[in-house]
Amino acid sequence: MRHLIYIIAVACALLFTACGLGERDYSRWESLPPSGWLYTDTVVLLPVDTSLTDNDSIVDGAVKVALRHSNDYPYSNIWLELTYSGEGRMMRDTINLRLADVYGRWLGSGFGAGYQQEVTVSPETRIDLTRPVALRHIMRVDTLTGIEQVGILVEQ
Repeated sequence: MRHLIYIIAVACALLFTACGLGERDYSRWESLPPSGWLYTDTVVLLPVDTSLTDNDSIVDGAVKVALRHSNDYPYSNIWLELTYSGEGRMMRDTINLRLADVYGRWLGSGFGAGYQQEVTVSPETRIDLTRPVALRHIMRVDTLTGIEQVGILVEQ
């Protein structure tokens, strides 16, 4: 019995180390006001990591945009504009993030009234993690309700 407990403990430890984030994976989230996300409000996700030196600030990896929303979000998608510093210049991407299928079922992960959905903006790019990242919605309405948080993820 003691031998079995030891084997299970070692297996769990190996499993947890294998499932961890990479050495240089980064993310940054910003909460939005409950009153809604105004069209004129650009969310500036401050530098992902200010502790990096000049040599470590530029990384190659997948850039993803993520969004957390509730059942109160009235649309099946959201159009976003992402601006970030990468490859020696400012990059701007327009993103159509699908949040629900044609039947109105939410596509993101989550349970209850909260869901999270993410999309890869660029599978391989160079991004400077010490520069700000700006994100804004470009929907045809002034105020979006039901969006709780937006974030940026960089995965190597």
